[in-house]
Amino acid sequence: MGLHPKIIDLTLDRVDRLLERMGRPQDSLPPVVHVAGTNGKGSTIAFLRAILEQAGYRVHVYTSPHLVRFAERIRLAGEIIAEDHLAAILENAEQDNGGEPITFFEITTCAALKAFTETPADILLLEVGLGGRLDATNVVDKPVCTVITPVSMDHTQYLGGDLHAIAGEKAAIQKKGVPSVVAPQDPIAGAVIAAAAERVDTGIIEAQPVPKGTPLGLIGPHQAVNAGAACATVDVLRQAGFTVTDADIAAGLAGAVWPARLQRLTKGPIPDLLGPDWEIWLDGGHNAAAGETLAAHAAKTWRGKPLHLIAGMLNTKTPEGFMAPFAELAESVATIAIPGESNSLSAEDLCETALAAGVTAHAAESLEKATAALKGRPPGILLICGSLYLAGEVLADNS
Repeated sequence: MGLHPKIIDLTLDRVDRLLERMGRPQDSLPPVVHVAGTNGKGSTIAFLRAILEQAGYRVHVYTSPHLVRFAERIRLAGEIIAEDHLAAILENAEQDNGGEPITFFEITTCAALKAFTETPADILLLEVGLGGRLDATNVVDKPVCTVITPVSMDHTQYLGGDLHAIAGEKAAIQKKGVPSVVAPQDPIAGAVIAAAAERVDTGIIEAQPVPKGTPLGLIGPHQAVNAGAACATVDVLRQAGFTVTDADIAAGLAGAVWPARLQRLTKGPIPDLLGPDWEIWLDGGHNAAAGETLAAHAAKTWRGKPLHLIAGMLNTKTPEGFMAPFAELAESVATIAIPGESNSLSAEDLCETALAAGVTAHAAESLEKATAALKGRPPGILLICGSLYLAGEVLADNS
């Protein structure tokens, strides 16, 4: 992280140059499922991984960002990459890059692709970092399937100022002749994705949420959409020769695990401080759609219990959209700066935005002080939210 800027510069030139020097590992990967979208990419991949591993397949996975350790981003045949192996592939990528300009995400993606060619596996689940068209992962010419999860407003400074532009960037992972699984979309995004598919002469498979009553390992009504996208992808893989039974699907859906997505915390300093009468939940959602989803879950599931939020967000997000859905739900919101994150909104700026959105908010000096302020209040629900980076800080001590 010290060697390369933690910035986003959407182009494939630097990635193409480095991959050429590395022997074009993108041409030697196992079958690839390429996943783009705004919300639900990681959860969809978690369901897919659980189903495929249940069926006996060796599954590579590439996701971002990590929560506690960088190694979480790279799973080799089911196992998080070992630290010494990670160090070696990054060092080799540095040597091949020869000191030329490249961003943090670009060089780590190239290193991961190389690692995926060196460990045998049956399939690679590849998550887009940002957008799709010019993302460093969009170097695979012929994936076995592409997947687009729900698209909403996010990263507008990079992807465009409206849903039409954002959907266009994400739709560009679609490839000629490659089945495209598309989750339920806003009509504008759906139309853009369909038009992009037609331009590259590929067919769309419209994924449907799994039926109510289907046991899911991930919590929240929105997970039915992500599970449905995973099931539609499995249908494509079956047609490509993968053997996955209905029992594998059911077991995988029920057993999927994906940290910081409505994850309940039961051990660590925060649960210890508040005591067993409190329910403490963590979620890394960070945009307007995520705020609406979390608020809907709170209104349905935690009805009648006092709801308190501790929120921290990056300055690249739109906090008003995330906060507004909690205006009528949250008894209190404590805003904090994300520890150790230079791109964090200050507690004061986030508080000001929350107040403007109609939320009862106050700025807190730290996560610890925001939690301590709840001690002695009637037990209820504490939801820590607003950023995967904040979630990582919380999980480092409370998991």
